[in-house]
Amino acid sequence: MADKTEIKKDFWKKLADSPFMMVGLMDGQHHEPLTAQLDEDQVDTIFFFIGKDNRAAKGGKAMAQFVSKGHDFFACLSGSARLDTDRAMIDKLWDKQVEAWFPKGKDDPNLALLRFDIDTAEMWESDVSMTGRVKMLFGGTIRSDESGSHAKVATTAEGTPA
Repeated sequence: MADKTEIKKDFWKKLADSPFMMVGLMDGQHHEPLTAQLDEDQVDTIFFFIGKDNRAAKGGKAMAQFVSKGHDFFACLSGSARLDTDRAMIDKLWDKQVEAWFPKGKDDPNLALLRFDIDTAEMWESDVSMTGRVKMLFGGTIRSDESGSHAKVATTAEGTPA
């Protein structure tokens, strides 16, 4: 079973490998898939390029959910979303994938950068042990130490234990 620091490290690694999340405001509307833009200089922050007409553009309390490419890591993040107008950040995060969605480039009048600041996170890492896998095959009960790791954290910063 991994400790909280290891789970947080795995989260950022898996999110970088498959940066797709379901994101939405806590206003009763459905969440939608967005592509995360990561800046390793920003702790507990994820960015998303969106249209100014996107329902999340108004900002507020928000949540984001993540499932890793291998379906072995899950995260639910709670925080707040707001538009970030820092042109230097837009330049830093801009890439060819973003340009595919905004063909008019960084000066597209509909372009917005959504900043999601994480307040708390809950993460699950599935790493069923060999004994646990055998039990699954034959209908046995899997103990918690055979199933993986779980953490509730106040920060996703890798070097902090909480």
